[in-house]
Amino acid sequence: MNKPLRHIAIFCGLLVLALLIRDNWIQYVRADELSTHSSNRRVTIERYASVRGNIIVDGKPITGSVDSKDPTYKYKRTYTNGPMWAPVTGYASQAFDANQLEKLNDGILTGNDDRLFFDRTLSMFTGDKKKGGDVVTTLNGAAQKAAFEGLGDKKGAVAAIEPSTGKILALASTPSYDPSSFAGYHDKDAKAWQALEKDKDKPKLNRALREIYPPGSTFKVLTAAAALENGKVTDINAATDTPEPYLLPDTRVAMKNHARGCENATLKYAMEVSCNSVFAKLGHEVGRDKMVEMAEKFGFNNAEIDTPVRAATSVYDKKMDRPGNALSSIGQFNTNATPLQMAMVTAAIANDGKLMKPYMVDELRSPDLDILEKHEPEEMSRPMSPKTAQLVQEMMESVVNSQVGTGGKAKIDGATVGGKTGTAQHGELNKARPYAWFISYAKTDNGSPVAVAVIVEDSKATRDDISGGGLAGPIARDVMKAVLDSKK
Repeated sequence: MNKPLRHIAIFCGLLVLALLIRDNWIQYVRADELSTHSSNRRVTIERYASVRGNIIVDGKPITGSVDSKDPTYKYKRTYTNGPMWAPVTGYASQAFDANQLEKLNDGILTGNDDRLFFDRTLSMFTGDKKKGGDVVTTLNGAAQKAAFEGLGDKKGAVAAIEPSTGKILALASTPSYDPSSFAGYHDKDAKAWQALEKDKDKPKLNRALREIYPPGSTFKVLTAAAALENGKVTDINAATDTPEPYLLPDTRVAMKNHARGCENATLKYAMEVSCNSVFAKLGHEVGRDKMVEMAEKFGFNNAEIDTPVRAATSVYDKKMDRPGNALSSIGQFNTNATPLQMAMVTAAIANDGKLMKPYMVDELRSPDLDILEKHEPEEMSRPMSPKTAQLVQEMMESVVNSQVGTGGKAKIDGATVGGKTGTAQHGELNKARPYAWFISYAKTDNGSPVAVAVIVEDSKATRDDISGGGLAGPIARDVMKAVLDSKK
């Protein structure tokens, strides 16, 4: 063979070798990635080719599938009380993919999960149609309804947890949306999606998990726990030596109190009427590093709180100065939290200092109801001793039961309720309409089955009439009562 032909043969051989390497790379190395890629239309066609499994609450499905009479996508997702359950289910759309539980458990719901291989194989021999498995949640239907209806036309969110296990009992967010409205891929579905995308109130935002807010005075329960754990307070009924006015450290700025009697107040009284000066002073005395340590034990600054839907990171600033720490100790400045995070704080207090990891999927089941996966409660941390937790409980119960307490609207006959109100300032120069917060727990002789956090972002009330106890407290009460009634 002459030299030019030899060069051409070598070049062609290299091209064939490159083609073989590329072909094997695509078929074997990238096979899984490409087969599940969102741009692969066959994935979507397969997702809706058979009846999708359901998301279950209280033993009943809150989702469904209907024959869409479409040659490409045979079945379309449906939702029962879609706007109420959207913060839990998320959506599954032929045109816009899926999110939340619908996305995270897609393999089970479509029947394509490896754990359902036997079911798929068996259906090939029996002639039965392929069907997806079910996702059984921890949610309490009555509590979710109370939360959603309590928020009504107000913008806000509710998170409720069972303190002893971490089970999420309610997860409501308003305004909401109906996932059924864009479950297909036709023009009307696209228009519904586009309308939601343009809505300035962001109805698709899961405010209970994915939005962070200044927690305001609800954060004072954490500051009280930090002061007790670090020996800055040993008697909640003893004077705290707080001056009036109290100047923020290293400044000549006076901390403003909206309550009376805060000078030299006891910690218990300061909790009842929500004295800013007492808790700012205690936060300063505990110090930034110890306050950060306590906040992180509760879950702040944790980027991976999965329920399994990942919650936004709640923040307690690690680098702020001393006046910033004092302000953060009353839930202002750079302190921000999700409603779920404040429900976790409340749950740990109600559970005598033990924080359980929050979760909302109890079981994954096959189409024939075999349990594929069972979630077991998991301890997340112990932010405080049982003694400290019980002292904070005593103060929170006084907030609800004391004549001067700010949480009286959360009382429930036949149960002991502990709570804390919060009115969080925000916006430029704090001129925006405040957020109204309420955190609480209820307990009976059988323990504490529920801890709740409620935030109302806005309302028709005037600025001066907005309060955590007045706006958010009654919602928390109704959610707690729904859980207590379901235990009877």
